[in-house]
Order: sequence, then structure tokens, then C-alpha cells
Amino acid sequence: MNDNNYKMTNYAPGVKGDYAVTNKMLRQVYWWMCFALAVTGMTAWFAATTPAVMNWLFSSGSVLLVLIIAEFALVTGLTAAIGKMSSVMATTMFVLYSVVNGLTLSSIFIIYEMGSVATAFFVTSGAFAVMALYGTFTKKDLTKLGSICMMALFGIIIALLVNLFMRNAVMDMLISGIAVLVFTGLIAYDSQKISNLLYGAEDNEMTAKVAVIGALTLYLDFINLFLHLLRFFGRRN
Repeated sequence: MNDNNYKMTNYAPGVKGDYAVTNKMLRQVYWWMCFALAVTGMTAWFAATTPAVMNWLFSSGSVLLVLIIAEFALVTGLTAAIGKMSSVMATTMFVLYSVVNGLTLSSIFIIYEMGSVATAFFVTSGAFAVMALYGTFTKKDLTKLGSICMMALFGIIIALLVNLFMRNAVMDMLISGIAVLVFTGLIAYDSQKISNLLYGAEDNEMTAKVAVIGALTLYLDFINLFLHLLRFFGRRN
């Protein structure tokens, strides 16, 4: 499971402004999310189709360990220090994270057939679009749903750690099934939270940084949903 200790804190940019700015910043959130997904996908595909890169990645466990630590450091640094850095620096760190994540995910193109990877991606895209639209436009407060999903997420992380030692295939699929539901709910909750944070915002530096954090949040929701759906749709080579 990808880093998920990323949830947005109250970086409220203000309450003045107009709908034009709100819509502009929401478009920016989804544009950066899609761009990061494209970077991750292209990086993963390039690595998987370049023997020299794959040999470098998997010749020893130390390379992957360093990359995983780098991922954690980038996400933690970005969310913890967002108030002190510029929007350009925040965006750069986000894009760098998407590249590193692409390297760590490159093995999926080796393990799974390309057709099943594509199927999982399109199913994820459809589910994401539906839940993001629901979260953005629903009048219902999804705070309770978000709290439930976050508690369930911690349970999933613990179960995954336990199953690393048990290696129980049935438990693995059960965890993935629950994770699909959890991340589907988080997409709706995070979409609503981002919309609320940007509602009536002014077009300024702080709002731009909120948009980057929002894009990172949805990016991680998408990636994690995709990885767990791949366990159901993925046909191994």
C-alpha cells in the first residue's frame, strides 16, 4: 500500500473570492492529479521495458528500500512543511514523488498482463470519476464517512503487516476487498473536503499550495484503489 498518512490539515485559504476562482483551483487540482498519474504510468512503463533499469531496481533490495524511504520522506516533507515552502517547490516535490512512485510500481508490468492492468486502470478511473463528482456536488456532509474510512484504513495497514508473515491468500483478497470500499469512500470524502477548502478562495500563493496538497491526496486515493482492484482483475504473466 502506498503512503497514506497524507490527509490534508486545515490549510483554509479564506472565505472571500468568487466561484470563478474556486472552479479554476478545482481544475488545477484535477489537472495536477492527472499529470502526476501520467508521469507515474510513463515512468513505470519505461522502467519495466528497460532491462538496465529493472536490473538496477531489483538487483538488490537496498535500491527499492531507498526509493520507498524517499517516497515517505517526500510525502511527509510536503505535507508537514507546505506552509513554509513556495507553491513551485510543493509542485516540484509532488512531481518528483510521482516519478519515484513510478519506479517502485514498475514491477506490475512484469507481474501482470498488460490487458488486465488496463482493465484495472479503467475501472479505477470510472469509480474515481463517479465518487469525485458525488463528493463535490452532494449536499450531504461526508465527514462521518471520512472518519470511518480513516479508522478502517488503519485496520487495513495492521492487517497487511500481519499478513506479511502469515502469507494467507484468502486474507489477502479479503483485505483488498475492504480496501476497495475504503478508498472508494475516501475519494468522495476527500473530493468534498478539497471543494470546501477552495470554496470562495482567493487566487493566491496559499490557495495554489492547497491545490497541490489536494492533488496529492486524490492521487494517492487513485493509486491505492488501482492497486487493490488489480488484485481482482490482474492476470499474472
